[in-house]
Amino acid sequence: MKVSIDAIKQLRDMTCSSVAHCKKALEEAKGDINKAAVILRKQGLEIAAKKSERVAKEGRIEAYVHPGNKIGVLVEVNCESDFVARNSDFCQFTKDLSMQIAACNPSYLKREDVPEDVLGAEKTPDEFYKNNCLLEQPFVKDPSISIKDYLGSIVAKLGENILIRRFIRYKIGE
Repeated sequence: MKVSIDAIKQLRDMTCSSVAHCKKALEEAKGDINKAAVILRKQGLEIAAKKSERVAKEGRIEAYVHPGNKIGVLVEVNCESDFVARNSDFCQFTKDLSMQIAACNPSYLKREDVPEDVLGAEKTPDEFYKNNCLLEQPFVKDPSISIKDYLGSIVAKLGENILIRRFIRYKIGE
């Protein structure tokens, strides 16, 4: 199937994937941009899983203070090289992440971090994970994807293992 350049450009703008990956995904999805975006997300998660064993000891600490100076966030995100740590896409990811934490106030990074006694008291564990685990939360700028999906797309785009190591959120009075 012949894929139009406009469709490739639109998918590339949506996903930040390479032109070649966008073209291949569009061909596989028979021109459907939404299906192609889902294909690229899955590929990004597969790439992220392959790279997860690699050591990530570089990175950056992002600080965000919400207007009004009542909420502040510090988040540490690690990658494999200082070159990627200075990349504009990586920096944007860390900024987006810090704003996500400020807006949604997650208590845990991932599902595995939730203590059994806390989870045992919940009637709907999946809903609890979605509300309280950063990686499970819908991304505030695009609720159709989760933070985990956004992380996978950045790993696929930059080609390095990227880890959200830790975060802390401060709020006046808490």
